[in-house]
Amino acid sequence: MRVGPLKLKAQLLCGDELAMGPGKADLLEAIDASGSISAAGRALGMSYRRTWLLVDSMNRCWTAKLVEAVAGGGQGRGARLTPLGREVLARYRALEARLAAAVGAELAGLAPMLRDHPLP
Repeated sequence: MRVGPLKLKAQLLCGDELAMGPGKADLLEAIDASGSISAAGRALGMSYRRTWLLVDSMNRCWTAKLVEAVAGGGQGRGARLTPLGREVLARYRALEARLAAAVGAELAGLAPMLRDHPLP
């Protein structure tokens, strides 16, 4: 997430594995919107394999699955966020918002000293 010229990236780790970060939160939102893991991946420009690996990683890092999937096409098929998935996503987005708000004063002091572009 960008706050003016500052890029903030909150990451939650499960051992050495990334349990949640901005990309995984975006993926959860895309799954929620599309009802499909593969459609969410396409919307985010990710390969089918990469999308599934990210979902698998999230599902292994939390106390319960964040995404439930039913394989195949047709009625009743696809993917959805679990109640825990919705809670993790909401809390992660709230964490991002609080981080952005917390840096406001310091960023206001640094911004006037920062060039818009580097010198050639």
